[in-house]
Amino acid sequence: MKHDRNRLAPTLSVALLAVIAATLPASAEETPKPLTDPTRAAALAQQLGNDRTGGVYYKDGRLVVTVTDQAAAQTIRDAGGVPKLVARSATELSSVHHKLDRLGNIPNTAWGIEAQANQVGVTIFDGVPAASQARIKKVAAAHPGAIRIDRIRSKLRFKATDLRGAEKIESGRWYCSAGFNTKNSSGAIYMLTAGHCEERTGNIWYVAYNRDRIGTQTAYNFGTGTEGFCDGVTRACDWATVRANGPSINPLGMVRYGSGDYRQIDNSRYPMEREEIDRVGAFSKDTTGHITRNNTTVNIGGKTLYGMFESSVCALSGDSGGPALNGRTALGLLSGGTDETVCNSSSSGTYRNYFTMVQTVLNQRGLHVY
Repeated sequence: MKHDRNRLAPTLSVALLAVIAATLPASAEETPKPLTDPTRAAALAQQLGNDRTGGVYYKDGRLVVTVTDQAAAQTIRDAGGVPKLVARSATELSSVHHKLDRLGNIPNTAWGIEAQANQVGVTIFDGVPAASQARIKKVAAAHPGAIRIDRIRSKLRFKATDLRGAEKIESGRWYCSAGFNTKNSSGAIYMLTAGHCEERTGNIWYVAYNRDRIGTQTAYNFGTGTEGFCDGVTRACDWATVRANGPSINPLGMVRYGSGDYRQIDNSRYPMEREEIDRVGAFSKDTTGHITRNNTTVNIGGKTLYGMFESSVCALSGDSGGPALNGRTALGLLSGGTDETVCNSSSSGTYRNYFTMVQTVLNQRGLHVY
């Protein structure tokens, strides 16, 4: 605690005053600023390495960096962060995650690393055969404490019909949602949406309410497709790019909320566990929640997706491809999740919807938000 030297008794000797002064901070500037930038926190964890850290998450508005030793904890404190000592490193948790991945195609399941719990969280939804559940439990038994298994009474499915988000779009007989408008280095504009909406290229997308032409789908990923990079290897996520050059449209770098408000998108980044997000959808209106897991493997209807993030937001049929954002920052594109028929507080805590990370798509395709 910093003391007010002016209140010291005048009888104290000059030598004693010097000793006291030497023990006090020279100025408030020596106290590190609180660590609030997710990109900086992630870089700090990367600097320490996966053997000494276990992940980063939000708590009470602050970023917490999990660490496995006291020296790493001090490094985090010195950077203004909040350290938390944990038993398992990111390397150990990733190893457990990959062992679950090797179980293969198990519909209606999801798993991913949870930094806050220092575990790999597994969610088993309705429709998972007993034999498949037993295979998951066998892996969990081999890694005591490292895997937590939860049950949610709902099936998973893609929001693949009557789909829309910030703007309702259509191609052929399918409806989906526009995600974010983006540009390449030459200024060409590409709209992002979900790859499962149309698993092809060359198809034309239109604005649903007036049939104005948006443009042609140029690339996609949904297990197969023009490119497959989503989590560091050639494996599936769920995205598509549409060249937005229709003669009657004016693509803007905004998201349109169901309330009628508009949000300019200024930047993008990878999401952070426990981060609060908005998910915009015309069918379910504007919903909010938080990110429950990053880098999640999820199997919906027999299709395994990798490198996704999981959220607690609600979504309905008609929302696929729509945007997830935090303030003016683009984070994700909705793929699918729990089978909701209405979004209200009565189901709070049971929603699980999954998103492709926007930054992954932007990096791969050479695009940026504007």
